[in-house]
Amino acid sequence: MSGAVDNTLISDSQILRPRPQKLIVAIALAMFTGGAVALSTYGWRQSALFLIGGLLGVSLYHSRFGFSSAYRKLLVNRDVRGIYAQLLMLAIATTIFAPVLAAGSIFGQEVYGAIAPVGLQGAIGAFLFGIGMQLGGGCGCGTLYTIGSGSYTMLITLFTFCLGAFWGSLTRDTWPELPQTSSIVLGETLGWVGAVTLQLGLLILIAGLLWWWSQSSQNQSQTDLDKSPIFPHPRAFLFGPWPLFTGAISLAILNWLTLVISGDPWRITWGFALWSAKIATILGWNPDSSPFWEEIPLSDSIFADVSSVMNISIILGALLAAALGGKLVAKTQICVPVVIATIIGGLMMGYGAFLSFGCNVSAFFSGIASTSLHGWIWIISALLGTWFGIRFRSLLKLPN
Repeated sequence: MSGAVDNTLISDSQILRPRPQKLIVAIALAMFTGGAVALSTYGWRQSALFLIGGLLGVSLYHSRFGFSSAYRKLLVNRDVRGIYAQLLMLAIATTIFAPVLAAGSIFGQEVYGAIAPVGLQGAIGAFLFGIGMQLGGGCGCGTLYTIGSGSYTMLITLFTFCLGAFWGSLTRDTWPELPQTSSIVLGETLGWVGAVTLQLGLLILIAGLLWWWSQSSQNQSQTDLDKSPIFPHPRAFLFGPWPLFTGAISLAILNWLTLVISGDPWRITWGFALWSAKIATILGWNPDSSPFWEEIPLSDSIFADVSSVMNISIILGALLAAALGGKLVAKTQICVPVVIATIIGGLMMGYGAFLSFGCNVSAFFSGIASTSLHGWIWIISALLGTWFGIRFRSLLKLPN
């Protein structure tokens, strides 16, 4: 389904002979142009974020940047390539987020990090998310970009992810009684220079430990690591594919741009919960019945919401990237085990993400880039959930 594929060794024929699907490319570009113009009614920032979301979709698709698949390959095959890419992404994001967050504003725009309390609620939510992304076949951003590239089975994951997030919002008041501390931001506690130094040191240490651990594996992919380029052939920037490290660099920069323009880092789950709540109101649900939703103006358009706009444009960006590479093909995998796993996985991801203050993007990626301690707790808990999720995949006879 979703996730990173083996794109470390790229032949010249793949790069120099792309066969773009010109009609789809034209349609996607027209949608981006029309969308950016239409969203200007909500201000230039919304139009800019729509385009940034598209670039995120292109980056995710061309680099096949996977979170769930990277964790599965790590635990099953000791394949560390995807994790190295994530470590690089986090190192760059931490470094470029810090000056902006330390200043508190940039170009007149106030900025806020992705911060959340540290406690049992977040750990349980991340654990559930870890199981869910292995059963659902993707993570938050992975679900979006694989839909855009033609994997329509992932629409089931998207639908159930939305339902799970909405369910999490309705039961939010049942969890705060669990033990937790207030938000802990290392940049504020240790100073921003100290926090960045600490996090970069931890990321380097993790990379070293992973290298040592992976050496006991005879997997050929490990010997290929030294041959993996950081940047693609110039033509591949447009047509793909990209090395994983290029995707990592691009995602870090685009998340920083999201922070600078919107005032908040990149996030995904909120848009899913909002979509479900709006549909529920159409079906007769009363938002005043929920302590969480009664204060949120659901009458506003989803196009006024940053997360919603970027989620939509990630799908379009992946569509454009797949068409540029001539690889847009409708793919479905409909069988009983896959459908059962996808439904359960999507629900667990949505519920877990809302419980843990975000998914792999807003809680893990943006959280650690913001030096929020909850981001580190999130990934530890999610990896534990991943371990269980891999075993549940085996029970359902899904490939690992």
